[in-house]
Amino acid sequence: MTTTRGPLSGLDPLLSVHELAEYLGVPTRTIYDWRQTGHGPRGIRVGRHLKFAVSDVAAWIDAQRAATPDGRDRPEG
Repeated sequence: MTTTRGPLSGLDPLLSVHELAEYLGVPTRTIYDWRQTGHGPRGIRVGRHLKFAVSDVAAWIDAQRAATPDGRDRPEG
């Protein structure tokens, strides 16, 4: 995942679908599926490209953590 800051360092870095999938450890198809069902982080269309603000991804991850009733990780399986 590359989130370098340049002359526009006041702006929130944007991740591509591939970068987000790599960061979360899921297939890119999962990102698109989440977008279709409204379960993933909020995306931003930049022309034909789909991007994700790092702050939106962080907020979404926090919301996933808070979604468990007792705050613990959900058991797998």
